[in-house]
Amino acid sequence: MRRGSTEATLIRRTTIALAAALVAQGIALPAKASPGPLAEALGAPDALSVSATMRARAEGIDGQFRPAPAAGDSMVSLRTMLSVEYDAGPVRFGGELWDARAYGEAATSSITTADVNAVELVQAYAKIELGSWRGGAASGQGLLTLGRQTMDIGSRRLVARNRFRQTTNAFTGANLEWTTQRGARLQAFWMMPQIRRPDDAQGLQDNKLKFDLETTRVQFFGAHAALPHVLGGTLEAYGFRLAEQDGDNRLTRNRRLWTLGGRAFARPAPGKWDHDVEAAWQFGTARRSTGAADTADLDVSAWFVHAEAGHTLKGGWHPRVAALFDAASGDGGKAGRFGRFDTLFGARRFDFGPTALYGALQRTNIISPGLRLELVPDKRSDVMVSYRALWLENPRDAFATTGVRDAAGASGRFAGHQAEARLRRWLVPDLLQAETGGAVLFKRGFLRNAPNAPASGNSVYGYFDLTLTL
Repeated sequence: MRRGSTEATLIRRTTIALAAALVAQGIALPAKASPGPLAEALGAPDALSVSATMRARAEGIDGQFRPAPAAGDSMVSLRTMLSVEYDAGPVRFGGELWDARAYGEAATSSITTADVNAVELVQAYAKIELGSWRGGAASGQGLLTLGRQTMDIGSRRLVARNRFRQTTNAFTGANLEWTTQRGARLQAFWMMPQIRRPDDAQGLQDNKLKFDLETTRVQFFGAHAALPHVLGGTLEAYGFRLAEQDGDNRLTRNRRLWTLGGRAFARPAPGKWDHDVEAAWQFGTARRSTGAADTADLDVSAWFVHAEAGHTLKGGWHPRVAALFDAASGDGGKAGRFGRFDTLFGARRFDFGPTALYGALQRTNIISPGLRLELVPDKRSDVMVSYRALWLENPRDAFATTGVRDAAGASGRFAGHQAEARLRRWLVPDLLQAETGGAVLFKRGFLRNAPNAPASGNSVYGYFDLTLTL
């Protein structure tokens, strides 16, 4: 048996054994209110929460921006999530099963492990509540989570539980969160990122069942701190370490990256200005590719910046208008150096538009100012439209996640424009929600003239989904 498989099996067995041992000791069950419709239908006891979410989505793209896949593609995707948590007072035991599948896509589709992950126990954890320390302003409460889990950290730009995407980033390890009485928060974690499988084209096309892998050959750890009531909002600082190496029949880029960053933000509120400014610097070593012949460890120096300022009007549809700016470094191909920013385990839909069959933009080799308008017509609906102009930070690197590249840097920096729109509406409040939206990538300059740019016209993408929450 491979080392990674042995570790994964040991982790699962340890989690299950811990849960069984504590439950067997007859821990008292506290009262729990407001069960969901599924828990009610099953007649679950107060200490047991059960919920499920099912989403069906139809989507299509024409005028593909990627060099290799077919010019047009479409698919129907289904995602089911079943969550169970048992509340035993100071300890809670939970699990979450994800089933994400795709159907009808082209034989040369761009789908990846971000779209397919059939029948996976994404979460299997024990959460231990740490009692408050009554020591004045610095006292607080903590929560220690052990086992398989998902995480949202800070802005979610570097570590996130995915929402729009079919599958999610998930981890196995330990996560400690501590919050003081005044709202300051510290989070420290050590994790093995779950490696989603299958990761081959045929396995993805067939929705093949293959359990995800954890291994100590890929480790992710760090800390994040948040301090409220600073400069009219909240101030955050963080440091993350990703260390990976080849093994378990897997080739990697042997990333050994440190990411240090900070963020200052104030949340939107009627009649007020809000802001969100974040920057991070990345350093360490990595290889340019996962090729077996690529054994050169390069010195990494990379960065990203996000800046946003918005204002929400009172009354009516509560319109919020925001000015946006995002930039992230690319790689110039210099000997011994690597400059492309790695977004680690972050989400991007809320900054850069839909992913799935689209997903043209990312926090890497990009400079992009933009505007966004958000409206809330009524309690059931919300609308968003946005526009972005697009440049390459480094003309020798691939633009964002398009795969379009000119190693000579002769195709310029301007890539084009992106326009996006989205409408969400609760058809049945808190039960059934419909969402539709789309994006158009108007290709200009680089995306038309680069050597491997497809001659497929502007990229047009649209989707419609229904989500049932039980």
